Amino acid sequence: MRSFLVFAGSLLVAAGFPQIARSEVNPIRALMITGGCCHDYEAQKKILSEGISARANVTWTIVHEGDGDAKTTRFSIYTNADWTKGYDVVLHNECSGQVTNADWVEHIAKGHFEGTPAVVLHCSIHSYRFSSTDEWRKTLGVSSMRHQPKRKFEVVTVKTDHPIMKAFPAKWQHEPDELYEIKKVWPDCTPLAESLTPDNPTDRHPCIWVNQYGKARVFGTTLGHDNQTMQRADYLDLVTRGLLWACGKLDERGEAMPGYGKSVPAAKANAAK
Repeated sequence: MRSFLVFAGSLLVAAGFPQIARSEVNPIRALMITGGCCHDYEAQKKILSEGISARANVTWTIVHEGDGDAKTTRFSIYTNADWTKGYDVVLHNECSGQVTNADWVEHIAKGHFEGTPAVVLHCSIHSYRFSSTDEWRKTLGVSSMRHQPKRKFEVVTVKTDHPIMKAFPAKWQHEPDELYEIKKVWPDCTPLAESLTPDNPTDRHPCIWVNQYGKARVFGTTLGHDNQTMQRADYLDLVTRGLLWACGKLDERGEAMPGYGKSVPAAKANAAK
């Protein structure tokens, strides 16, 4: 399956101090790469793009390929030499666990190393994991090879002062999900929250984090296997803040920079100037 979709949020103005209409700033141009094995990407691309654009001034180009049990999907956009050109951030929600070619993987990583921010969700953490190169793992900030059975587990915030986590619950018990076991946290990665193994709460694994890879900021989370989790307001709020942070558009209070946040009536925005 191949689908190239451009989606633009229809909201007109954003909150902030001072408030600035969205039309007064350039929107964040986001590329979403989605598809591959094991998830409902047809629904998730809509949940993520519409949910984030309702919260932030973001327009989308969506590349959706390789549904079904396509663990070997090679997304066609990666054949471009400068595949990140024209985008301010890339959101990876792909599942290509059996793609191992080192040159291919290093080419993907290079697009971020040179400066394009990334948001990496759920199965993108297990994509390319059997490759001989570490560059995708360095991009992510973590290494993971397996996940536990789907079930409920507790998520505990460990960096409550980080702007991304300012509005996230200190403890979060959400729908059943897959707890990804993290084998390694790379040196430039900072865990923000951890998942607790239900039958052994001392067995904790980072599940929300930030990373620096070359010139790029990276926000990542292993959470989000099912649509039920992704469509939760607190999940969409979290990923939106992560995307804004990666793009340098999130302030220390955890709020969007002027022109990049939620919509407000135009008259109110003009009156606040």
